[in-house]
Parts: sequence; structure tokens; C-alpha cells
Amino acid sequence: MHLLHIDSSIRGDWSVSRRLTARAVATWRAAHPDGTVTYRDLGADPLPHLDAAGGLARMTPPDQHTPAQRESWELSERLVDEVKQADVVLLGLPLYNYGAPSSVKSWVDHLIVPGLAYDPTTQQGMLGEREFVVLATRGGGYGEGTPRNGWDHAEPWLPHGLSLTGMEPRFISTELTLAPSVPAMAELIPLHEASLAATEKEIDNLWTLASAQR
Repeated sequence: MHLLHIDSSIRGDWSVSRRLTARAVATWRAAHPDGTVTYRDLGADPLPHLDAAGGLARMTPPDQHTPAQRESWELSERLVDEVKQADVVLLGLPLYNYGAPSSVKSWVDHLIVPGLAYDPTTQQGMLGEREFVVLATRGGGYGEGTPRNGWDHAEPWLPHGLSLTGMEPRFISTELTLAPSVPAMAELIPLHEASLAATEKEIDNLWTLASAQR
């Protein structure tokens, strides 16, 4: 068994999503002691965004690639292969300015490759045969009845962004992560703690069946 662990937060040790993905990796390792893990840190080592020089590689026959297009294509090949090698993909997804980090958008863009991630004729996804767990964190509250209900554009976007690939994310979300550090949000700390506890419990139960069957 193999797990692809991806972080995207730029907050380092302050990051809640990084702490949660680390907890999930530990849970997965306990259930799969012989398993292996590949780690990619989009926050510390972001991928290049698609640009005018190389971005059209996915729409240009490989034998017509410019050097920049060839380099961009080869990077996409490596990223798609990372996903294909994994039985489980684990992504930490913080909310930045009401959307996904741009580094995650770039990762998704690099995965949308005809012939590698989906069949260009049938539009059938080629990356769907794996578990995809997304640990989403939000500094505020965006649920039903809150002033900013619907302002989280990261969680609704990701399934659509990856839809061609066949990958279907399972979201486990934590809210109000800024409450402990922002004085104006102090009264929301109990709600954050309850949200975090529920997330940690769900993480701890992710692969318990596999562990029990060993």
C-alpha cells in the first residue's frame, strides 16, 4: 500500500491542516505498517503555474513541443504518476481568501492531461481507482446560518476541478481555526474545539477496519 501525502499551507508550525494531515498519516501507517509514503509540500515548494511559454503543452502534440512545453509536460507526467502510484491521496486544504491556495490550483491544472489523467476520446477519468481524503481547514465559520455561508469556494471547486480525472474527494472539514489566536474570535473557541475534536475523531477512524483486519 502506498500513500501520497500533500500539504499546501504556508503557515508552517502554525498550520492546522499540516497537523491534521500528519495525524492522518500516522493513522494510516498504524493500519498499514508495511506501507510507503510519498510527500509533496506545495506550500514550501510550489509548482509553476501554467504560463504562455509551456502551458499549451497539453493541447499540442508531443512531437511539436517547444523546450518549455516539453518541460511542462514532463512535470505533469511526474505528478500524474505520483497519483497513479498511490492507493490513497491525502491533501491538506486550507482556505485562503475564500478559495483554495493557488498552489493547489496549479497542482490540479498539471493533472488535467489528456491521455494521462483522462481519455481524450471518451472523457473517462484514469485516476479514479484510489481513495482521496481532503482535510479542509477554515479560519472562520461558513456553515448554514453564518454571515459568510457560501463564501468557501475551495471545497465546492475541488471536485469540479478534478472531475475529468475521476478522482472523488472525501472532505473532512474543520472550522474557526483562527479563534484561538484572534482576540475578537475568543468566544468562538469552544465551537472551534468541538469542530477540531470531531475532525480528529473522524481521522482516527479512517482506516480502523484495515488495522483490525491485520
